[in-house]
Amino acid sequence: MPLKLPPLNALRAFEAAARTGSYVAAAEELGVSGAAISQHIRKLEDFMGKEMFVRMNNRVVLTDAGQSMFAGTADALQIISDVTGELMLDHSRSQLVISTIESVAEKWLLPRLAGYAHINPEFRFDLRVEPDPVDFARHNIDLRLGYGSGQYPDQQVIPIARDTVQPMCSPSYLARNPSVRDQGMLAVPATDLLHTSWGVAFGSNPTWRSWYVKAGMKPPSDTGGIQVGRSGLAVDMARGGLGVALAQRMLAASDVTSGLLVPLSDVTLDLGHPYFLAHPHSKARKRSLLAVIAWITKASVD
Repeated sequence: MPLKLPPLNALRAFEAAARTGSYVAAAEELGVSGAAISQHIRKLEDFMGKEMFVRMNNRVVLTDAGQSMFAGTADALQIISDVTGELMLDHSRSQLVISTIESVAEKWLLPRLAGYAHINPEFRFDLRVEPDPVDFARHNIDLRLGYGSGQYPDQQVIPIARDTVQPMCSPSYLARNPSVRDQGMLAVPATDLLHTSWGVAFGSNPTWRSWYVKAGMKPPSDTGGIQVGRSGLAVDMARGGLGVALAQRMLAASDVTSGLLVPLSDVTLDLGHPYFLAHPHSKARKRSLLAVIAWITKASVD
């Protein structure tokens, strides 16, 4: 029995418009004019005998019939795309567009992507470092690593880790300060504390004052020390022997393992929110994406 299928170009235009909520965005994504998208949608509506969209200001909203159509076609088109990519002559060197916030890009995410690429030589990715929020549809983003909660209610969100901070310094710092080696944080002068300016992306800002309170110690009265613009830089400066940082354990893990950083206390402070992965629901069956997500989430708890 022959398959009963609508025109494929019309289906592609419909899927893009439904996903982006805009004929203009769909046209930009597919490299055609807005008039062409509109014409494709009319062909699909004529074929189905039903209206797919209603216009609301500058956006289009799916009708009940459109919602049913989108639910059935988005996954089907993604499967076709996956199979096509795997059969291409480039031996399945498919490229994922991965977007991440800056704070964990270099020290946490990139090593995990490199590890995955090492055992999957065909893996290719486009890594973009940018602040939240991002536009998944307009920039064809497959996966987003961000911080916080509730930023992407229209995407599938996977919490991966809630990080903590902990006092850390380098062996060279301890060698220059034998009293710190023997007494720990009790002997660290306030002028040697590295203070992280967490920035607007973080709703919870662990501070040295809050750490001392939790540790049952009197916070230093001197507000001196060095101000650091990013948590990753605080880790770098502590590793360089410039002082003691409240270092993110996610970012400092490899340095601790290799002995380049030494924890000075078991007392930790939690960051206010977990890190998360987010991806469009329409890509939930994309096998290359699911494999990378599984790798990253496993690495986050190992």
